[in-house]
Amino acid sequence: MHSSHLLLEEPIRMVSILEPSKASFFPAMTKIVGTLGPKSRSVDVISGCLKAGMSVARFDFSWHDPEYHQETLENLKAAIKLTKKLCAVMLDTVGAELQVVNKSEKAISLEADATVVLTPDEGQEASSNLLPINFDGLSKAVKKGDTIFIGQYLFTGSETTSVWLEVSEVQGNDVVCVIKNTATLTGALFTLHASQIRIELPTLSDKDKEVISTWGVQNKIDFLSLSYTRHAEDVCHAREFLSKLGDLSQTQIFAKIENIEGLNHFDEILQKADGIILSRGNLGIDLPPEKVFLFQKAALYKCNMAGKPAVVTRVVDSMTDNLRPTRAEATDVANAVLDGSDAILLGAETLRGLYPIETISTVGRICAEADKVFNQDLYFKKTVKYVGEPMTHLESIASSAVRAAIKVKASVIICFTSSGRAARLIAKYRPTMPVLSVVIPRLKSNQLKWSFSGAFEARQSLIVRGLFPMLADPRHAAESTSATNESVLKVALDYGKASGIVKPHDRVVVCQKVGDASVVKIIELED
Repeated sequence: MHSSHLLLEEPIRMVSILEPSKASFFPAMTKIVGTLGPKSRSVDVISGCLKAGMSVARFDFSWHDPEYHQETLENLKAAIKLTKKLCAVMLDTVGAELQVVNKSEKAISLEADATVVLTPDEGQEASSNLLPINFDGLSKAVKKGDTIFIGQYLFTGSETTSVWLEVSEVQGNDVVCVIKNTATLTGALFTLHASQIRIELPTLSDKDKEVISTWGVQNKIDFLSLSYTRHAEDVCHAREFLSKLGDLSQTQIFAKIENIEGLNHFDEILQKADGIILSRGNLGIDLPPEKVFLFQKAALYKCNMAGKPAVVTRVVDSMTDNLRPTRAEATDVANAVLDGSDAILLGAETLRGLYPIETISTVGRICAEADKVFNQDLYFKKTVKYVGEPMTHLESIASSAVRAAIKVKASVIICFTSSGRAARLIAKYRPTMPVLSVVIPRLKSNQLKWSFSGAFEARQSLIVRGLFPMLADPRHAAESTSATNESVLKVALDYGKASGIVKPHDRVVVCQKVGDASVVKIIELED
C-alpha cells in the first residue's frame, strides 16, 4: 500500500489515473457497513457482500420483526463460515422516529399546492387528503411556516417518492399542511421529519429496549446504533441499560447525529459515545444544503482527534436502482475518506437496492483510491499537536510505532492487544499500511463458569479505519516474555503472507508488551 501512496497536493501523472485499480486481500483501509434486508439476506448475496468488503452488518429495527432479522442473521453466520470473513453486527434502534402509517399500502398521490392533514388518529385510512402518524404531540411541536419532510423509509430523496410540506395551521391535534411538490408515496411506512423541531419522544423507546434485551442479548451484538441521539445523557442512559444485560456491557454505542439538537450537543455526545454516525439524510433536512459539508468536516475532525470511529451515511443513493453511482456521489465517497471517515454506511443501497454486492464493491474501490492520496504526514502532525505533551505512555508508543513504520516503509504494523485499545490508538494516527490487531483472549469468570474474552474486541475493530483483527490462541498471554510471543508473531506473519500483505524482505513493525514494558520493534523478513 505504501509504495503507491500519493498526495493530492503533489502533481499526479495523468497516466497513473488510467492505471487499473489493483485488487488486494483488504479491499480498502476504510470500512463498509452494509444494511441487510429483502435484497441482501440470502446466504449467497451476503457471502458476496462479505467478499466485496462489508465488515459490519447493520440490522435496522425501524421495520420488520425480530424473527425476520433473526433469519437474516442466521444466513449471515452461514456466510461468515463459508467465506471465512469476520463480520460484526450492528443493531440500529428506532428511537424518536416519526412515521406515517399506511395500513392499506395503497399508493398515495399528493399534488403540489393542495393541502393534506396530518392526524395522530392511526385508525384513519391514509389518503391524498389525510395522513395518519404515530405521534400525538406534533400539533404542539410545530407552528405555521415550519417544514415537514415525508418519504419512503430509507428514502432516496427523489422528488417522485418524497414530499415537502409547509405547516399552514394547527387544528386541535391535527396539523394542516400545504404540499410543496407533486409526489407519490408507496408502501406501508414513511418516515416523517420535522425540520429543526424538538420531538418529545425518548431516544431509547420501550420497543427498542425490548428488542435489545431479547434479540440483542441472544446475538451478543457488537454495536448499538443509537438513533436520534440529542444529548450526552441519551448515551449514558443507553449504556446504563446495556450494563444490566450481561455480555452487552461490552457492546459499543455509536451515537447517530440526525438533527440540530444533536449537532448543538456534539462535543458532549462525542465524549460519552464509542463512535459517531453522521446521519446525513435527516441532517440534510435540518441543515441548509450549503452547511452539510461544513458539519461533516468539523465532526470528522473532532472524531479523529478523539480517536473514535466516525461513520458517514447516504453516499450512493442512486445505486439503489442503478449499477453505477453518479459522478457527484463517487466524489462524495472519496471526500468522506479524505475528510477522515472510518467507515461508509450503506442503507437503502444494500437493503432494498438492486445491486448490493456491486454497490459495496464500487464504494470499496473508491475508498481504496482515496486512501492512496490521504495526506498522512499532515494528519500525523496535526494529531500529535492536538494530543500535546506530555503524552500518555500508550499514546507515545502508538505514535512512535506509526512514525517508525512510515520511516522504514513497513508493509504492516502488528499489534498484540487484549482489550483492543492499543491497536485503536495506533489506528488513530492513520498509518499508510494496515494494522494487524492480534487479539489475545483473556480468561474470565462470572463465578459460575469460565470463558474467554476477545471475540468482542476483535469484531469491534472491524469499523475502525485500517484495523484488521485476528484472534490468537488463548493459551498465549499478551504480556508473555517467553517464546510463546514469537509463536504468536509467526502465526500473524503467516497470516500476512497468506493474505499477500507481507512478502519476503519486507519490514514489519511489531508493538507488544514484554513484562510491564511496551515495546516497538522493527523486523526484516527473510526469504
